[in-house]
This record gives sequence, structure tokens and C-alpha cells, in this order.
Amino acid sequence: MIAPLSDALAERGYDTLTPVQQAVADPDLATSDLLVSAQTGSGKTVGFGLAIAPTILGEAVHFGPAAAPLALVIAPTRELAFQVMRELGWLYAKTGARVTSCVGGMDAREERRALDRGAHIVVGTPGRLRDHIERGSLDMSGLRAVVLDEADEMLDLGFREDLEFMLGQAPEDRRTLLFSATVSPGIAKLAGQYQRDARRISTIGSAEQHADITYQAVRVAASDSEHAIFNLLRFRDDESAIVFANTRAAVSHLTARLANRGFAVVSLSGELSQSERTHALQAMRDGRARICVATDVAARGIDLPNLNLVIHADLPTNTESLLHRSGRTGRAGRKGISALIVPPKAAKKTERLLQWAKIKAEWCVAPSAEDIFRRDEERLLADPAWDQPATEAQAAFAARLLARHSAEAIAAAYLRLYHSRQSAPEELLPPDTKSAPRDHADFGPRRWFALSVGRDDQAEARWILPLLCRAGNLDRSAIGAIRVQASETLVEIAERSVGVFLAALGPDRVLERGITVRQFDEAPDQPPAGHAPKRERAPFREERKERKPKFGESKPWPGKNVAPRREEPTAVGGAEREHASTTVRKPNESDGKPVREGKAAPAKGKMYKTQGGKDWAKPASKAKGKTAKTPPAERDASERSAPVRHAKAGPRKPGKKGPNRDGGHKPPHRGKR
Repeated sequence: MIAPLSDALAERGYDTLTPVQQAVADPDLATSDLLVSAQTGSGKTVGFGLAIAPTILGEAVHFGPAAAPLALVIAPTRELAFQVMRELGWLYAKTGARVTSCVGGMDAREERRALDRGAHIVVGTPGRLRDHIERGSLDMSGLRAVVLDEADEMLDLGFREDLEFMLGQAPEDRRTLLFSATVSPGIAKLAGQYQRDARRISTIGSAEQHADITYQAVRVAASDSEHAIFNLLRFRDDESAIVFANTRAAVSHLTARLANRGFAVVSLSGELSQSERTHALQAMRDGRARICVATDVAARGIDLPNLNLVIHADLPTNTESLLHRSGRTGRAGRKGISALIVPPKAAKKTERLLQWAKIKAEWCVAPSAEDIFRRDEERLLADPAWDQPATEAQAAFAARLLARHSAEAIAAAYLRLYHSRQSAPEELLPPDTKSAPRDHADFGPRRWFALSVGRDDQAEARWILPLLCRAGNLDRSAIGAIRVQASETLVEIAERSVGVFLAALGPDRVLERGITVRQFDEAPDQPPAGHAPKRERAPFREERKERKPKFGESKPWPGKNVAPRREEPTAVGGAEREHASTTVRKPNESDGKPVREGKAAPAKGKMYKTQGGKDWAKPASKAKGKTAKTPPAERDASERSAPVRHAKAGPRKPGKKGPNRDGGHKPPHRGKR
């Protein structure tokens, strides 16, 4: 190993290398392409830093002046790219290396100027690196090594085209190192296309995943999922933790709930800007924040110091997500806990997930309030402040306290002050508690409240109910009727839970998402006056049932109001029609225009739709000559005043081409009527 790198490892406290670091730093592999699969948290970043050192340094121990980059490291996310840059920065600090980043979301002009000044190692994300290559800012001609970190994640995120472009632009004689948690068919294809006789290295044991991580499946009641998270965080109050949720909305909600309870919390999700995400991670590293609530964007490669607890507020979608989430703790030989919150409905899914991941978890319950208070007392007794000598001012104040109060009163007051600075633990229900079906008769006294959202705001009972349970600290059994009005929603709450509900709202009476709550002063057992009661569904009436037409009867076309059939229709030969609306003139209408006589049409027949939107009856039997038509209902006088022209042909048969009833040809239809 090169001396400056071994010195940097010693200063960082690396007594021994991890298995993946020992494997890739083997001198026999110094010139070979590598395809490495290792579990997350195994020290891959330092590993490929050691692996590329002989390639980019050669026999030297210090770099020369910075010019075109010698090594390119590609990472899937911004946070991972910055972390790789920091790791390589301290590893190569004694060699005089200049490490530059090219990351999406940062100022591209600053990156371009840094590349113009020269760099030995460039770390970046695929999209931004390709942009610099296409603009000519990143010179690929001097590359000796290309590293793809978390290659499987980059393929999952859709960066295959960018990766192929960059590997195609790199010199053919460079080394290519692919690091991935799993070797999928896509990774194997990429390696076969862009690597030369790659050596396969795998340090993933088949017997056990993450030996330094203790997995716990925490069984909770259906309504206590968030309460169990609060108690877990309170029980391990002196440790850093990360809470994973599946959606951005869940991250925002959990962050707000934890902040309201006094926890030092930050959030990390895709909706945040790059500066906000950087500040959140820096707050965790500085100790200003102790809890990070995140989506899976933080599940890859993020290394937070002293992170001892991972909580899965929502179950991971697959085994890879479970392993990568849990890999944020138990890194580099440290111990950690990965706790899955398991309500009764998710028990079977959790068992399958753990079985597929080949993980043995300890099934347990969340800490109770008594357990948390007992743990607080243990922390107080073990606090190193007891062993520190008191100053003169402190001793004088202690004397005044002892003169005024007894030692027992002082200790009890100190314990109360300590608890007042902490979030109060939750009283949890037994894990197998099932919500009993609600009987409205046994609901008891109730009160009505109005929420400031209604039908005009797309309010629905299916999301208002869980919102009340979550933000209002209510149980489903304490919520009665939910009546969505035009501008507000009326909610019926059991009187026994009104105090808890108002306490959760706070003085501003804000539920969540800006929804305000107003309490009615009317009688508790009646709906508020002036509001329409819930509309009941109209009973089914037999006379409204659509009757199937009998054989020979006319069948109305959908969406058309067809005039009732005349009992004795008037037969007219050579009926006259209007251009827009069809009108048949009777023989006794003497307006000076000739009327042709014809045979009467039968009363029964099928109905056919015409161009004017009217229905005509097809005769039941054929007649010689012109076929008479059954006229529709009489139009008013204004419609009969329209110009009339004679029809040249009778109704055409379905499926036959020919002239329409107006004597012309219809234009071809574009789709259905």
C-alpha cells in the first residue's frame, strides 16, 4: 500500500481493513478491471480509493500539477457523490490530490471553472458529468480509471444511456471498476460490454446479512404506529436515528409531529432543494439534529456518524430497500438496530420480507411509558456531570438550596425538570388490540365540530377520518358521523375524547394542512342547526325500472328523447323533409304545395336514426314502389317554417352504402356517433 494512504488510514483509526477493502487492494489485481459486489456499509468507498491508487499514482507517492482528470467516479445521487468526495479527500490528502465534484443542482459555472483549473479525481452524478463532457468542460482523454459506485442503483434510476455514453468516451486502455450491492443481468451486460476480462469479487456472505445489525419487528396496535415511533426515539434519547417513510407526504407529516414534540429533527426527500438536503445532512453530522426523517433517497450510501437506530415507519417495498435502509447503521464494525413497525395487518408481509432477505428478526413490543421513565433515571445516574467538581458559585448555590429545601425535594424537582424538557411518552395499547365495530347506539354523548374544508375543496370522508385519527390524536371509535357539506365538513366526536382532540389542535385550532376546526355550541346529540342532514339514497322504485322493449317495438337511442309512438300514424307517400329537422306534411295541409299520395306504412317496425337526429320506423313487410315513412312528432310552427326539400330515397338498410334521406351522400364519420 502507498505510504501516504496507509498514514491517512492510521490517523482515521483503521486498524484492520474490511473484507472488501482487503480484496480490492490485492497487488495482484492492480491492473485488472473489477466487478465487485459487497453489502452496503462495508467500506466500498475507501476500497475503490485504495484500488485505483496504483493506477493513477503509479510509482510516485505525490501527484503532479493538476490538469486533465486521471480518475472519474460516478455515483447515483448527490448526497452519495459528496460523501465519496469527502472520503477520497481525506484518503488522498497527503498525496496532494485535487478532488472536484460535478453534481446536479449545483452551480455549473463554478464546476466548469474548477475543471479548467485542473483536477486529479472528479466525482459526480451521471447527468451533470455528461453535460460537462458534451460542452467540452470535462476532458476524458487522460483518464486512467473509471469507477461506477452503486451501479445497480444507477441502472434502476434510468442512467444506462448516460453511463454508456461516458464509458464510450473514456480511453479504451482505462481500468473500469463496477461496485454494486447485487449483480443483476443489467450489471452483467454492462460489465461484459465495457470491461476487459474483469475479475469477479464478492464479499456477501450467504448465511447472514449485516452481522452488526440487530433486526427488531416491533408489534403495535393499528392506531399506535406513530406512538410506537415516539417511544422508540424517547427510549434511545441519547442516540442518533433515521426514520424511513415511503412517500414525501409521510415524511412531511412525521417531521411535523416530531418537531411538535420537541425532537431535534430534519427531513430528507426528493422535493427538497440541494442546499436544503445538504444542510439537513450537515445538521445531523454536527449534532444540531438527532433524528432524520427520509424517503429512500437517503437509503443509498449515506453515512451519518454515530447513527445507531433505523426505524421503518412504512415497510420497505422489497428486500433490497430493506437492506439498504438498514445499512445506514452498523457501518464499519459499529453496532446498530433496525426496527420495523408492524401493525397487525402487516404481520404476514413482514414475515415474508424477512424470509426473502434471509434475516432473523426479534419480535418484540415498543417500550412502554414505564420503560422510558426507568431508562431516564438510568441516564441521569450515569451522567458524567456527577463526577465533575463544583465551582465556588455552584457550591454557594447548592448551600442555599439545601438551606431552603431538603435533599429529597431537590432531587425530585431536578427529576421533574428533566422530564419537562423531554417529550412525554405514549401509553400504548396491547399489540393484538383490534378496533371493535362501532355501534351508534352505544356511542354515548357527542359533540359536533366543523372543519374548514368541504365538497368544494374535494373533501372526502375516506381521508378526513385518518386525518382526524392522526393529527387529532383520536381513535376511530371516538369518531361518529362525517358529513361533507359544500364549504365545510361536520364531524361528530364522542364527548369523552373532546378534551384530547382540543389539546392536539392547540390554541389556533389548526388540524393539519391549514384546516381549522370550529366547535358548535348546540345540543351535543343533534346535528348543528342550519346544516342539511346527510342525504339518504332514494329508494328504488319499480316504476322507474327500464322495461325491455318487446319484439317489434321501437327502441330509443341512448341519450335521445324519442316522441311516443302514435296509435294510428298517418301514411304519406313521398314524404317531404326539412334540411335540419324532419317534418312530414299531412295531405290536408293546403299551402299550395303538391303532396304525393302513397301506401300507408305499418305501425310497427324497427327504429333507425337519421341525420337530423330523429327516428323512423322500418316497415315490417316490403311494399311495392316507394315505402311510406312513419312521421315523427309534430314540430312547432317555427320549425315548420324552415325550407323543405323532397326526399329522393327511403331509409337505407344498415350496412349498405348509398344516398342518405336528403338525397346526398354523408361525409365519412370519424369514429362513433
